[in-house]
Amino acid sequence: MSTLSLLWLLLLYSLALLAVVDVLLTKDDPRAALGWLVVCLALPGFGALIYWLLGRNRIRNRAQAWKQQGNGMQARPRRSGFEPAPLRAPFQTQNYVLLRRLADTVTRRPLLDGNQLELLHNGEQAYPAMLAAIDAARERICLSSYIFDTRQTGRRFAAALIRASRRGVEVRVLVDALGEFYTWPRARRLFRASDVRFVLFLPFTFKARGAHINLRNHRKLLLIDGQIGFTGGMNISQRHCVAAPGRRAPVVDLHFQVRGPVVAQMQEAFIEDWQFASGERLPPLEPQQVSRAGESLCRGVSAGPNEDYEKLQWLISGVLSCARRRVAIMTPYFAPEPEIVRALCGAALRGVQVDILLPRKNNLPFVDWAGRASFAELLHYGVRLYYQNGPFVHSKLLLMDDHYAQIGSANFDARSLRLNFEFNLEVYDEALNRQLRDHFDCQCQRAQPLRWSQLQHYPLTLRLRDRFVRLFTPFL
Repeated sequence: MSTLSLLWLLLLYSLALLAVVDVLLTKDDPRAALGWLVVCLALPGFGALIYWLLGRNRIRNRAQAWKQQGNGMQARPRRSGFEPAPLRAPFQTQNYVLLRRLADTVTRRPLLDGNQLELLHNGEQAYPAMLAAIDAARERICLSSYIFDTRQTGRRFAAALIRASRRGVEVRVLVDALGEFYTWPRARRLFRASDVRFVLFLPFTFKARGAHINLRNHRKLLLIDGQIGFTGGMNISQRHCVAAPGRRAPVVDLHFQVRGPVVAQMQEAFIEDWQFASGERLPPLEPQQVSRAGESLCRGVSAGPNEDYEKLQWLISGVLSCARRRVAIMTPYFAPEPEIVRALCGAALRGVQVDILLPRKNNLPFVDWAGRASFAELLHYGVRLYYQNGPFVHSKLLLMDDHYAQIGSANFDARSLRLNFEFNLEVYDEALNRQLRDHFDCQCQRAQPLRWSQLQHYPLTLRLRDRFVRLFTPFL
């Protein structure tokens, strides 16, 4: 073997060794750590390159550095001038008190009173309301979307945003760099000849500090003048117009119009993302700038790889522990980690009715396969699973008993709970919970329950496939 070959081999194994050391020091999840160790050692050099590009969380280090400078993500204290709302009847039972205490600690944001939420079905209801709010804006519009489609729907939004900027409204649009690739031409082209400030979140680069391809902004936020907010599961996409989805298959989803003090927490989430992506620092909303609009108790939950806590995973575990009668889950992507699977089974063993509603045909088959590997355990311990036929349902709901709902952008998979930047709302509201529960039950009646007997006839090859893919749950 030549000297050059020896040096090349030494370099490859040195890179692999450095990656192995980093994995052992930084990965808390044993399965994720073991997976990356196998990749790095089985593919010296190439495996290490994959790890440095996809496996490291540089966002948290960047956020901590910016925090020390006083100008980064989470630089401002989570608790602002807004007073935390006391739990009133019927939320004063021990399970709600404990859940609220957990959320106070994990989120470091106050639960706020005086909010109003309106449920919007699909693009047919959501987009007209959003466009009307944009047309009525007077001061500031902030829009964050994972995908900004450049077909008919996206062009309508772009035209409305450009019109607003010509009226003197400050317009800022934040789109995830990976999400922008879902459509052609790219969304940025729609705003080139306008005063709209368009920024990509974590654009792709192979610089050491910029390799964040695996960490994406999945939040869906539209904020109008600090008074009206929209959030939920919908991107700006023609596919959410179910009656006329265009050439691609329709996607059913839920979105919410929000008024009240919690809009300030939605604005705060956008401000942090915008500053992180653009460097521009925007002022937060003060209590006197936001008006009460209803009786809902709400809290914004910003979760992401920059956080100290895996907030959503903690909150989901808390909901499953505090539920007394029923938990209802609707999600398009279900690939929970073992801790969540055990919590679901534990709730069912306590006598809680646990219902999970999933799409039968998934556009991300690997996630679907990983989720199926847990079905036998869930059914064995009493969790009820339902499959919905098309069109594809993209809605994300977590309902507890009669008064609590969690809505927003997060799915029930490791990507949402660990890797993505997500935004959910906690809502304590009996009327909204009833409305969402009725919607959930209506969908369940149309769905097909999954039986234990069906799993027993599942081909061995497919069971092996699902079990194998489940090993990669932390990376999907």
